[in-house]
Amino acid sequence: MTSRYGLEIRAATPADAPGLAELLAEAGPVVAGRVLAARLEVLRQGSGTVLIAQEWGPPSGVIALHWYASLLEDRPVAQVTLLLVGQDSRRRGIGRLLVKAASQAARSAGCGALEMALGEAGEAMRGFCAATGFAEAGARFTRSLRRQG
Repeated sequence: MTSRYGLEIRAATPADAPGLAELLAEAGPVVAGRVLAARLEVLRQGSGTVLIAQEWGPPSGVIALHWYASLLEDRPVAQVTLLLVGQDSRRRGIGRLLVKAASQAARSAGCGALEMALGEAGEAMRGFCAATGFAEAGARFTRSLRRQG
């Protein structure tokens, strides 16, 4: 998709799952490569995409987005559900390039807006969002759909 100084931004494939598993584990969540491969395939078939930033070896960054129709918007809305850049690759513009590529993918899917749910994001992430053109628009709440008991 995009290339800059040896960095390639492209759609993730199931073959990228082992490297993505390493990247995710660095941030905390441990997900087996085979599970990620299956999830990537499901996302490829549905209303969304996963893009990776790769220089050499495993991915140095990932962004996942999903788009959905809304009663409040004329066009679908794309939501970033994951944005992660490896610890050693931060502060090099990779996150900014991933957001730019995600914006292009969302436009191609007919979306009119891109949103990012921050949750308990720190000031650094809030600053990143402001620097990449996002405007703060309230908070979100989540609820598990599993039976409690």
